[in-house]
Amino acid sequence: MHASTASVPNTVQGLLKRLEQLNEVGASLSGERDTTLLLEQILLAAKTITHADGGTLYRMLEDGQTLRFEILRTDSLQMAMGGTSGTPVDFPDVHLLTDDGQPNDYLVAAYAAIHGVTVNVEDVYSNTDAFDFSGTCLFDARTGYRSQSFLTVPMRDHEGKTIGVLQLINALAPETGAVQAFSQADQRMVESLASQAAIALSNRMLVAQLEELFEAFVGLINLAIDEKSPYTGGHCQRVPALTMMLADAVARTQTGPMAGFRMNEQDRYELKIAGLLHDCGKVTTPVHVVDKATKLQTLFDRIGLIDTRFEVLKRDEEIAALRKQLALRAPLDAAAEAAIMRRCQARQSALDDDRDFLHRCNIGGEAMPEADVARVRAIGTQNLWRNADGVRAEFLSADEMDNLCILKGTLTAAERETINHHIVATIKMLEKLPWPQHLKNVPEFAGGHHERMDGKGYPRGLTRDQMSVQARIMGIADIFEALTTRDRPYKSGMKLSQAMRILKEFKDNGHIDPDLFDVFVQQQVYRRYGEQFLNPEQLDDVLLTL
Repeated sequence: MHASTASVPNTVQGLLKRLEQLNEVGASLSGERDTTLLLEQILLAAKTITHADGGTLYRMLEDGQTLRFEILRTDSLQMAMGGTSGTPVDFPDVHLLTDDGQPNDYLVAAYAAIHGVTVNVEDVYSNTDAFDFSGTCLFDARTGYRSQSFLTVPMRDHEGKTIGVLQLINALAPETGAVQAFSQADQRMVESLASQAAIALSNRMLVAQLEELFEAFVGLINLAIDEKSPYTGGHCQRVPALTMMLADAVARTQTGPMAGFRMNEQDRYELKIAGLLHDCGKVTTPVHVVDKATKLQTLFDRIGLIDTRFEVLKRDEEIAALRKQLALRAPLDAAAEAAIMRRCQARQSALDDDRDFLHRCNIGGEAMPEADVARVRAIGTQNLWRNADGVRAEFLSADEMDNLCILKGTLTAAERETINHHIVATIKMLEKLPWPQHLKNVPEFAGGHHERMDGKGYPRGLTRDQMSVQARIMGIADIFEALTTRDRPYKSGMKLSQAMRILKEFKDNGHIDPDLFDVFVQQQVYRRYGEQFLNPEQLDDVLLTL
């Protein structure tokens, strides 16, 4: 809202004009989302409709006992503090109570706030008995200003609670510019404005509190995920950060396919919330699957059980060797006994080698060779051991062999499906919420980060044309964070060069949006993210051809 500064005389026509201005101000105030701008608009509007040379807006602090200078404007001194001026207000707070706990009725702003009444002073220098204007006099002496008429109006919300005070100084006659008293018409208009402004400010404060509460609730969900698993909590914070970095880079793009993409502050807030909630469904994912650091891990790492079986096999080999040695005791044959023990030790060494091999296989990697898969299955079926029931059984169970033969990572197909279900849970959870209009796209933005441009993603198999730019941005952010993160249970974070090579392969095979990838590279979003979130040793040079 930009209030006109043209002078409007106190005629019937002038009053009607000022009423129109008042209505315009009220309509404008109701739509302002920025609290600082709202406060500034209130003061400027009051100055305009009363032709005041100066004015101050005080805001009540949460303690309900202190008024803080928020904005100060004095046209003739070209003085602007607070608001959008960039100059902080350097005046002390106004306390509603004196040191002995009595109402501070000597300060006019405090009096108006305490009693909820308007104070209209024709000349402050003639009212020194009623109020303490020593601070005003000191200001005048320091600046050469002459404070005269004061209009101090409390801003009270719908519950009658004072949330601020509007104070105007030196009403100017429209015709001559001379300082005059604030008229009754001025007072009524400012009181009306103060009432509208208090409602607008209360609504804005309420919205801000609700947004703060909502973001705290979002943080609570991420904290629950963080407490559930140390491997996902950081992800819930880094993906939103990278999402906003890339989104801002795309919005800055002036040429190419993404040149038309723009975001206002509401759009940015909507995407931010979607980023924070993109993995909220992980609260339903079992911890032992999320934290599966090795292939054999369930509630514990079953490699320990296999180690025990190897020890049993080695013990059995030694017992068998000793029995054969004892069998030779009648005719003592040292050479035969030594040969038996050598065969036992060779067999035990082979078992140790198999055990070390299974330990290596238990650690997830990017790709498991077919020869290693075949060796795992050979160890599992060819080595027989006597179990706790005394029955000779295959060394590895079918489930253990399947887990040890996982080709990539540490998850079986069933476990990966369990992990993937988190996005279904995320969508279900988010679609249950009654989103306001400015956040209505959060479920779509958050729910699409595992889709692919070629339609082979999940859970809905959407193609590029069926997805918003924001969802496609989040898909790149989710993948890149996962490649470079340092806290995955089965791998360390990749260097930038390796992660970017893989991301380019994803671009070439239809996994991620190619135009967004180009922006990601051209504006070096990966570098800015890396400098903020990755270890220094991960920040190597990236050489890519788009």
